[in-house]
Amino acid sequence: MDLTPDPLIVQLRRALRTGLAGVPARTQLHGAPVTDGAAGPTRAVLDALGAADFERPAAAGGLDLGLTAGVLVSAELGRAACGNSYRADALAADTGGPAGSALAGLEALPAGTGITAVPKVGGWELTGTVTADAARPGTLLVPVRTDSGPLLVAVPHGAAGRTDTVGCWPTVVRFEATPVSKVDVVGALDESPSGPLARAQLRQAAYLLGIADGAHGAAVRYAGLRRQFGTRLRDLPAVSFPLARAMVASRATGAAVYRAAWLIDFEPDAVSTAPIVALAMAAETARDVVRVSMQACGVRAMTAELGLHRYFRLAAAESVRYGDPRALWRMVGADRLRSARESARAAA
Repeated sequence: MDLTPDPLIVQLRRALRTGLAGVPARTQLHGAPVTDGAAGPTRAVLDALGAADFERPAAAGGLDLGLTAGVLVSAELGRAACGNSYRADALAADTGGPAGSALAGLEALPAGTGITAVPKVGGWELTGTVTADAARPGTLLVPVRTDSGPLLVAVPHGAAGRTDTVGCWPTVVRFEATPVSKVDVVGALDESPSGPLARAQLRQAAYLLGIADGAHGAAVRYAGLRRQFGTRLRDLPAVSFPLARAMVASRATGAAVYRAAWLIDFEPDAVSTAPIVALAMAAETARDVVRVSMQACGVRAMTAELGLHRYFRLAAAESVRYGDPRALWRMVGADRLRSARESARAAA
């Protein structure tokens, strides 16, 4: 892996930060902290930059920049505390699904266990409760586990038995014997180390990494301006040391996220559990870094003055949107034990 900064990625990061700086922040203390989904204000910024073409192969008319570019987009969205209008379309592009959809049900691992799919003639009936990544979702892309394996199915707005809870964030969607046919199947949700699910996990890991970086940056700026006991907050060891440790944790997580993206782009046979490790690390880092950042800023962090509360609420919801970190680490541990046993048997 070449650690030299790619000039194209540097320019892309600068363009994203410039565009996202113009997105109005929702600083109110109540209600959703961001406008998420395809209808969110970040869609105009991403469309102006042609973000939909970043990961698309050159043969399909894209720029073929790889997952690394998609990870960068997600990280900058998180850093700006914006809703993520990128991840659903990116997963839809990987699986051949419709653009403008919302994702729902990815918080349950393994994929699809949050929804019960009862077979019926020509399809299934879905029952269960999931969260969606859009305030007013239209078509939902929902992972379900069937006899033929995990599938990604499209459930349109207004489908029988589908109820969208209005007024809460994240949006909760309930299915009661909601019918879907085989025509609604977007594709198999390939659980291979470099498949669509792994790519989606890395985009989410990058989004969480961005949330941590954004909160940390806000805390450092405030601690450099606020004076207490005759000195800057940032010069007090009780404030500076935790912020320094948070920066180290964020940098280490960033290395894991971008390394996993690089492996998928250039060495797919060596990926293994790298995307799951990156997602679990990012979820824990986001929680820890945001907590430290809030503590460094004191009570002002809980007001609309600094906007840190947006990162806090985003971290709480997004850190489990693609699975609880404990479940992710158990998956990694099970894979390591399986590999060790296979190596022991081969050596015997």
